[in-house]
Amino acid sequence: MQISFKTYTGGVIALDAKVGTDTTTLTFILDTGSGGISLDSATCRFLKINTRLSDTTVTGIAGKKRVAFVFDQTLTLPGLKTDHLNFYVNDYSELSAIYGERIDGIIGYAFLSKYILKINFDSSQIQIFSQGKIKYGNNGTLLTPAINSLPVQKLTVKDNRKVSFDFYMDTGAGLCFLMSDTFASDSNIISSKRKPVTTQAEGLGGKTLMRLTVVKQLRIGPYRFRNVPAHLYDDKLNITAYPYTGGLLGNDLMRRFNMTLNYAAREIFIVPNSHFFEEFDYAYTGLMLYDDGDAGIIIKDIIKGSPADKAGLKENDVVIGINNNFSGKIITYSNLLQKAKEKIKLLIKRDNIFEIVTIQPTSILP
Repeated sequence: MQISFKTYTGGVIALDAKVGTDTTTLTFILDTGSGGISLDSATCRFLKINTRLSDTTVTGIAGKKRVAFVFDQTLTLPGLKTDHLNFYVNDYSELSAIYGERIDGIIGYAFLSKYILKINFDSSQIQIFSQGKIKYGNNGTLLTPAINSLPVQKLTVKDNRKVSFDFYMDTGAGLCFLMSDTFASDSNIISSKRKPVTTQAEGLGGKTLMRLTVVKQLRIGPYRFRNVPAHLYDDKLNITAYPYTGGLLGNDLMRRFNMTLNYAAREIFIVPNSHFFEEFDYAYTGLMLYDDGDAGIIIKDIIKGSPADKAGLKENDVVIGINNNFSGKIITYSNLLQKAKEKIKLLIKRDNIFEIVTIQPTSILP
């Protein structure tokens, strides 16, 4: 079977599905960085799905929390029905605000382990096959990651020095590359001359501050990328499982390949696609945009001393337009801000007064 998907900022994959016998179409993120499958708590209330509190805890970038479950449910994709799935329940309101669309859940290992998926970022199509033998094609590279709910692949990273280490492959992460501070420190991978900037990041459990820089080179299989944006994360809860892994490879880099996920065979086949040579986003603004529904697109989380702070932007400013774009679409506005060293005009509303503010994002390139 074949289904369509759309991508959010950072290449994150979103697809439509239904749960149980309800006919409501829901939006799920396809996430190799999730060890299960989950539903949004507000979606459960809307669909009147009974949840049951459990002793299970899930850990994300901003903390650990106890979760409820929905047991023995059915997930229906166009042409495919998967029964007997246990969904844990989480609050995805932050993700919904970031992407500007309601996020109803996350599809992870509990589903991915049952099938073979061919993900094509050129056509925005996913083909889903039952487990068994499959031909990958002549072009591309076969990776053989360790898969114990999450795929772990050895990467070679070069900056201050060259290091080969294991990293999670995380299609749910809308960034290129992330390292735990402990790994970065122990490996001495980052040049001491580099001065990372502070940024905000979101994930399971909420949001947290990270630092953002670049690494000179990253290699996966035979494929090399230069000047790759890299997040540095103070991993107090050790969700990156160091020293087992050093961090994760996100989908802003992985989307540059068409991928076949074959968990049963512990294989991931990658082929460079039309996005392979796209330039990375090096722009740094020091702000976050949130879709606040009827209130519009709101500026949040301004980092002190950042270009947004220096431009005079304030938290809760409402973005009416950027340059000549007044679409009100958060993904469009986010993309318009990804222009390092260019002057960008924002029409904002603050205390019911309209203002034009000019911001000039800096570049994280050394």
